[in-house]
This record gives sequence, structure tokens and C-alpha cells, in this order.
Amino acid sequence: MKKLFRWLVIASLVASLLGVAAIGVAWLVYGRSLPDVESLRDVQLQVPLRVFTEDRRLIGIFGEKRRIPIAIEDTPACLKQAFIAGEDARFYEHPGVDYQGITRAAWSLLTTGEKSIGGSTITQQLARNFFLTAEKTYTRKIKEIFLALRIERELDKDQILELYMNKIFLGYRAYGVGAAAEVYYGKSPEQLSLAQCAMIAALPKAPSRINPITSPERALERRDYVLSRMLELGYIEPDRYRQAIAEPDRAYYHGAIAEISAPYVAEMVRAQALELLGTEAYEGGYEVVTTIDSRLQIAANRAVSNGLEEYDQRHGFRGPEAHVDLADRHDSADLLDILNPYRPISGLEPGVVVEIEDTLAVVYLRNGQTVALTLDDMKWAAPFINRDRKGREPETVADIMQPGDIVRARLHDDGNWRLGQLPEIEAALVSLDPLSGDIKALVGGYDFARSKFNRVTQSRRQPGSSFKPFVYSAALENGFTVASLVNDAPIVFEDPELERAWKPQNFSEKFYGPTRLREAMVNSRNLVSIRLLRSIGIENARDYITRFGFERDELPSNLTMALGTASLTPLSMVRGYAVFANGGYLVQPHYIRRITDMAGETIYETWPSVPCDDCSKPAEGELPELQVEKEEPEFKPLDIVSAAAGDDAGFTGGGNRPGPIDSEPTYAERVITPQNAYLVRSMMMDVVRRGTGVRAMQLGRNDLAGKTGTTNEQRDAWFSGYNDRLVTSVWVGFDNHDPLGRRELGGRAALPVWMEYMAVALGGVEDKPPAIPEGLARARIDPDTGLLARLDDGDAIMEIFQAGRLPPMPESGQGESPDAAPEEDPYEIY
Repeated sequence: MKKLFRWLVIASLVASLLGVAAIGVAWLVYGRSLPDVESLRDVQLQVPLRVFTEDRRLIGIFGEKRRIPIAIEDTPACLKQAFIAGEDARFYEHPGVDYQGITRAAWSLLTTGEKSIGGSTITQQLARNFFLTAEKTYTRKIKEIFLALRIERELDKDQILELYMNKIFLGYRAYGVGAAAEVYYGKSPEQLSLAQCAMIAALPKAPSRINPITSPERALERRDYVLSRMLELGYIEPDRYRQAIAEPDRAYYHGAIAEISAPYVAEMVRAQALELLGTEAYEGGYEVVTTIDSRLQIAANRAVSNGLEEYDQRHGFRGPEAHVDLADRHDSADLLDILNPYRPISGLEPGVVVEIEDTLAVVYLRNGQTVALTLDDMKWAAPFINRDRKGREPETVADIMQPGDIVRARLHDDGNWRLGQLPEIEAALVSLDPLSGDIKALVGGYDFARSKFNRVTQSRRQPGSSFKPFVYSAALENGFTVASLVNDAPIVFEDPELERAWKPQNFSEKFYGPTRLREAMVNSRNLVSIRLLRSIGIENARDYITRFGFERDELPSNLTMALGTASLTPLSMVRGYAVFANGGYLVQPHYIRRITDMAGETIYETWPSVPCDDCSKPAEGELPELQVEKEEPEFKPLDIVSAAAGDDAGFTGGGNRPGPIDSEPTYAERVITPQNAYLVRSMMMDVVRRGTGVRAMQLGRNDLAGKTGTTNEQRDAWFSGYNDRLVTSVWVGFDNHDPLGRRELGGRAALPVWMEYMAVALGGVEDKPPAIPEGLARARIDPDTGLLARLDDGDAIMEIFQAGRLPPMPESGQGESPDAAPEEDPYEIY
């Protein structure tokens, strides 16, 4: 026995020495090459880009990984306890490696020959997630142990647990408990029940296989195991345990839910952030606060949707989207399977007609509801023939639909469902603060999922008569007054560039003779605009109109420019109208207010435009100094870019992380005189009061100005209008340039969209007509001649003029206005 004891002691000593030697060798082989765990103190988790409205409502999330970091002190106790119970019961006791766990794992391997029990602690899992791969090798396990011991020396237990709970992958692209709570339950961690905390803590073992969505039974088994361990460890009482075990699991996939629908804005921000920040934008935890007002964006969404659907219904019902043979497929599972390929679009719910009577149709909707549509709910649905004609009003439901038809329905504010139809037509709406340049609402189309083409910034269409205010502004700058007479008479041009005779006409195909500029604007007289442009000179006008932010090359070098034949974006039009709204300053539209990093530090911020009559600008191409820490790698500066792509704003950066800069105000340079801006505005106010935009008077305001626009064959319909606080442009048309229909003018197709939006946007805003700037005077004129009226002229009207430009009295002998046609004009036919 003594000899046996002595040999056992010797064997133990030898084994110990061999163990120490093995550890030493392992350290020499692996330990020195391990990464420095000190980096965990300043670790930057991969957090997606989040985009918000100005009032902090979520617009969108961009990034491959969903992660919502949460501080350990804000993490619910039951969630921390669930992870400790399920993954590492001795977490607060061991030094990073649990020797008891390793012993159990080793014994299991020796007795079964399989690695069925894991011995990894939370600290080891953290080391593996940050520094190692997931491969199951002894080499990786050795490195993992050394790293875990190092981590425990550098960080305290709560820091380790916080990093682990924010880093761990929990399935469905969710990284960390914050994202998992949102993905599986649509909640924040503090809103989770005990059973839900246990379910999330059950996921690290195998998030793809043990998952409450893909494998609910296996996930429940693992959840119940975690709950039983919490009971054993004294974290919960038996009553709470029984209650949690009995709780059914309601997990399902919750996508990133936007609080405000502004997908076109979100995509603009994503593209701009990628340009500014590189791929770091998707994982650096940046937050972008836009200039979008959530109340106005909601109003814009609804106005566009309602306007396009109203247009579509005016032209009749094009029939069901599809037809299926119902046969005996009438239970809800079969019907849902039929509707699965069809998704809701802009509030229009797809449904299948299951039964009809003379005046009633029963429709099963994709959302699981069964609704009854009466004939009154679909009385608009006369058959579509073409965009100028539709068939007879339906007399029975059978004239519209049959069982098995796939149709759409919308829930209206009165609680009733009515037949709907996906419009083929598209629209764009953009609304701007004319003083600051802030974009307050933007809608680039009917539905982003259907078409990601942003018609506000990417679509170039002819603005038609809505372009005339810029021509009139040029005319006022070149000697004309609002009372100048211009002949509204037939005119023919034999222009070699056009390769044919051009015979422009008014929309009414009538001619009205000598017409004052104000009346020509109010009634949108084409021939007056053409003569105005010819009188001031095409090249002179092109140079002048670039003051409104348009590029000279996009303005036609012929007289068709007077009729709005330039191809322009709605964003450029709203910017041009802002010059009239703010009294003569060209602002830079922008949609990003600021960008903050994960620490909440602002790295980029825009300033409201500052009106400036004599702006001092930096030299072209001059870059602000980049502020970076010395230990950071040297950056190659990007070209100056801004929230409004392609324009200078003062943000620089490079490499993987941008450097913050000192933001400076953006100066809005004066481009036209306040007198010119007011005179054009006064004419456009009359367009609203009694002209082509008179429908806008239904808003009951006296401070609105605007102009309709319609192009040849009614292919584009526009309305751009404003007051002191807001300028908004609306375009309606087909992407393929099809005609809208004979009666679909700007005042019918686009103006109602503008009105519905502005009714909400200007709610509570003081109705305040603009003040008359200095340098203008009122005078009585003869409406027939545009000349100063005699004292005894009872038909005289008041008109406003720029000082020094009053018209003469009739007896002065200067009765002809400066734009009178010459005696011999080969281009005019009377």
C-alpha cells in the first residue's frame, strides 16, 4: 500500500508537471499571438443605420445586422438571470473558465466519445464571438480559454455580460437581446414577460435550429429548461415558474417597423450616408435626423394616394387583377393561400370574391376579414374604355365582378369598405420651407415597393404653364409691367430647328387680342408668353432664369421655352418657386438635419439658409480642415458633398470613419429683387383667386399663390403654389408619357392633391398676405389700355407698379407698350 501510495503521489506530481508544461507550451504556441483584449473597452458593435423624422419618428433602418444596444443597468433582471441560468450558472464565481464545466465536458467525451456537453462560459463565448471563429477544434478551444482569462482581468463581470448580451447572434439577423426582443415579439427588452425572457435566453445554443419561429416545439423545450434552471438557482419562485411554463409563445417575425412611411426619403438618406460614410454607414450605429415633419409627411402620403385613386376611378374599372377557380376552396386556409401572392399596396387590401348577389358582393380579404361590398360601394366602376371614355354605370354587381375575381378594397374613415383599384398613374409631391430650404414632406410615387423610381429627384418632365412665372419675372426685369399689353393673336413660325411650321395656340383655341400681363398669367395665355419671350430675347431669358437654380443647358434655346418645354424635376421647380415665396433668395433644398454616431455625438449638421445680399463664399474646391485623432489612419478627403446630392454643404470624411467638421451656415443669395418677387406673386395670387387655380379658394385662405401647368395632349399635370411658410409642387402623369385624358388639366389632376396636402400643412398657420416691399406704388389704370386712367374714368382699376415704371397717360402719345409688334412682322398672321 505504501508503494502504491508513493507511485500515485509521483504520478500526480508528474501529471501536474506535465500539465503545467503543456499549459506553458500552449501559451508559447498560442498565447503570444492572441489579440489584445483591451480593445473590448472601446468596442464598436455593428449597429444599423437608423433614419428619423425631425420629431424623432422612425422612417427606416438599413444594415445587414439588426442590433439595438442596451446598457447592462437598463437590462431587465429576469433577462440577465435567464442567460446566466441557461448558459453559465457560475458566471459570477469563476475567473473566466469554469473548471467544473470543463471537467463535465471532458468526462462526457471520455465516456461517450462525443462532444455532447459544452464547457464554454459566457466569457469564453464572448471571446469566441469577438476574436475567433465558430469551428469546433481543440486549437480554438485553447485560444478561447486564454482569451477568456485575459478578458476577466481587463473587464468586470457586468461589462462582460453587457458586451455578451449585445453581441450574441440570436437568429433572424438579430444580434443582441434588444434586437431579438423586437424581432420575435415586437417589444423592447423591458416589456418582455418572464417566459419571453427565457425564450430569448434559449436561443444562443442553436439560434437557427432552436427557434420559436422555425422550430417552435424545440424552442419551447429549451425555454422550459431555462425556466427550470432559474427555479433551481432561486431566481424565480415556484408560482412564477408555473405561470411562465403555462404561457403560450406568440413569437413571429417582426420586421423593422417604420413609424412614418417615407421610403423615398429613407432611400435618399441611405444613398447619401453611403457616400459620406462608406460601408461604415450600415454598421456604425449612426442615426440620421431628417428635416421631414411627420405630420406633413402623413398628409402628403394620403393626398397623393387619394388623388391618384380619384383620377383612376374617374376613368372607370379596368377589371379584376386576376381570376381563380374557387371550386370547393372556400375555407379560410385555401383563400389565404390564393391571396398569398398579392400584397397590400398603399392601404388597398387584396381580396377574392366568394359570392355575389344583384346588389352585394362578399369578399374575403388577405387580412382575414370577410366584408360585404354593396353596389353603392362600387358605383364608380363603369367599364374603362379609354382615358377619354368609360362605359355605362353598372346596374348589378355581376356587371363588375364574378366569384373568383381578385379585387382590391379600401377601409374608409367612415368605417366602410369600398371597391378600389391600383392606379397606373404616378405622382410626385415635394414640400419645402422657402426660408430655410428644409424639405418637410416628399413622396416620389404611389408606392415605393411597386416602383423605387423617385419622381421628385429623378424624373424630368415638362412643367408646361407652371414654368411661365419665370418668364414673366424676366419680362418684369426687362421693362415690362403687370399692366403691359401684349397681343394674344395667332402666330406662325417657320423654324428650321423644328423642321416644320409651328402654330402655337391657347388651350381654348381662342384668341383675345391685346391682353395685360396679369390677365395673361391668370388665364395662362400661351401666345402672350411666346411674344414676351421673343421681345426680351431667348438667350437673355435663359441667362436670367438660371438665377432660380436651373441649369442653362436644360432650358430650350427656342421660343417653346415660354410654354414650359424644359425637362425639369419637381425638386428643381419647388426650389424655383421658393425664390418668389421668400422674396428673392435662392435656397439650397436639403433633407438631412444632422448625423450622430453611436455615442450620440453630432458629426454633421445642416444650418438653415441665411439670406444674404452680398455673400462671401470660400474659394471653389476649398475643403474645411478635417478633425481626426492623430492615432487614426490618414484619411483621403472626399469631395465636398451635401444632403442635397451634388451641391456644396461642407461635410468631409474618408476611410472607414468620417471626421467631424465645424458646420457653417449656408448662405441664400439674393437672385431677384423683392419688388420683382412680389409682382410675380401678386399675379399668381390672382391665378388662385380667379384663374386656372381658383379651386384652391376652397381652402378659405387669402395668402396663397400658385400656377397650374399642363403639357401637350395632357401628358403632364402640375400645380406649384405657396405662401410665406411653405412651397409645394405636385406633378401627376404616366411614366411612359401616355396622355392623361382630354379634361385632365393641372387644375383637375394635380391641384386637388396640392389642396388636400396644404389643407393639413397650413392648419393653424396664420392667414397673412405678403407685405408690399418698398419701391412699389399703386396707380389707377384703364383696364382696356393698361395706361394710367383719367380721373373721370369709372371703369379704372388699381394696379401695382415698380417705382419709375408707371405707364403714361393716354394723352402723352406713348400709348404703345414696349412689347408692341413691329409694323412688319413676317412671323405673324392676323
